[in-house]
Amino acid sequence: MSDMENEVVENGGEELSDVIRIRREKLDALRAAGLDPYQKVRYDFDAYTADIVSNFEEMEGKRVRIAGRMMSRRDMGKANFIDIADGKGRIQCYVRVNDVGEESFEQFKKWDIGDIIGVEGEVFRTRRGEISVHAFGIELLSKSLLPLPEKFHGLRDTDMRYRQRYVDLIMNPEVKDTFVKRSKILAGIREFLDGKGFLEVDTPILTTHEIGAAARPFKTYHNTLDLPMFLRIETELYLKRLIVGGMDRVYEVGRIFRNEGMDTRHNPEFTSVELYQAFTDYHGMMDIVTELYPALANKVCGSTVINYQGTEIDLGNWERLTMAESVKKYSGIDYYAWTSDEDARAAAAAAGVKVPDGATKGTVLAELFDAFVEDKLVQPTIIYDYPVENSPLAKRKADEPAFTERFEYFICCSEMGNAFSELNDPIDQRERFERQVAAKHKEDPNSTAKVDDDFITALEYGMPPTGGLGFGVDRLVMLLTDSPSIRDVLLFPTMKPLDD
Repeated sequence: MSDMENEVVENGGEELSDVIRIRREKLDALRAAGLDPYQKVRYDFDAYTADIVSNFEEMEGKRVRIAGRMMSRRDMGKANFIDIADGKGRIQCYVRVNDVGEESFEQFKKWDIGDIIGVEGEVFRTRRGEISVHAFGIELLSKSLLPLPEKFHGLRDTDMRYRQRYVDLIMNPEVKDTFVKRSKILAGIREFLDGKGFLEVDTPILTTHEIGAAARPFKTYHNTLDLPMFLRIETELYLKRLIVGGMDRVYEVGRIFRNEGMDTRHNPEFTSVELYQAFTDYHGMMDIVTELYPALANKVCGSTVINYQGTEIDLGNWERLTMAESVKKYSGIDYYAWTSDEDARAAAAAAGVKVPDGATKGTVLAELFDAFVEDKLVQPTIIYDYPVENSPLAKRKADEPAFTERFEYFICCSEMGNAFSELNDPIDQRERFERQVAAKHKEDPNSTAKVDDDFITALEYGMPPTGGLGFGVDRLVMLLTDSPSIRDVLLFPTMKPLDD
């Protein structure tokens, strides 16, 4: 922006730069002449810029009508070259006074970069070889009162890009590609699951009570019912109710809300997919993961081998390790050599890993996994058979009750999803819920968390053996669009308000 554009003046009680004041004055002049651009209600266009460029041999010499934002102007007196950007791309237009008429041309010369315009003309190639549209009619469709960021630098401040995504999309068209891919990923997930016989459902976002899970909820209030309510932190318990009801393959692409911290991988509201299938187990969920991810990579990226932040990732090749096997592989420590909890704590101490006082063998194994394994899991890896201590909702392994039928999968050293052979014993489930709730109240005496009695009632009617899987859509989009931050894949991420 020029110094003049940055100079602030007082205008009608508002602080406006000269350039904004001039644009307002141009709008006033248009309105006075009966040419208010905001009164335009329709412009029938018949071509996108990208389609003209990609099909030039067919389009050359044909009349087209295009509409979009004027992004640049090269003034040559009685002729101008301008660039028009629309929903698919960008193209040059040649506007000459002899072709559009003196009155239209004089009005056109007063238009500003950023204005929305319509152009009718003929497709041709300039002497320099650039595919263009030779204008024979031009129309102002909407006025831009704020100047776009300086063209050579664009909108580069990441904080402002997230706050003003609309400007980011205008100035950095490659950003749109990320969200086009996000849409394709969501469509691909639905296509895959629908093809497997799953039914997409919607479950409540507002719930009447806080559950005992570790995630902290957002609280709101229902005026008519005169009671507090909570935004959901998961879709799990309602989806399992549907399994009880005989809907044996269900999934939800759902918005989730957790009143917790923010970083490059966490946003307070995010999108998850949870799916549940009756009469299968966590091995069935493993098969879904190892089929789904290559299918999405092929659909969105054209290959199962992708590049993420400089690292080549093969989504068609998955390693499967138990947690105990992974700890032994990367640290040399053998869980099965321990004969007691004391042995486990001693092994952790010898490895330089601090564990809680009184830690059990399962707790120590999980701590060693965090210390030695997770940052090694670059290529797609499924880690399964988690200790019962850190898997309160998973079914115990019948032949090894210290472990549960649970897995998480990792790509680029990051956990991407979580799955279980679901617990369907209502007595065991109630006991685990009660422990969760007690722990929540101990941590926060003001907590209103309580056992979900209705869910227990559902289990008491009988839930079949079930496999369940949940994964974050946003992290998946990050992976398939090579995006370093979750904010890059959310159109409007949560941001701290700016000072007035």
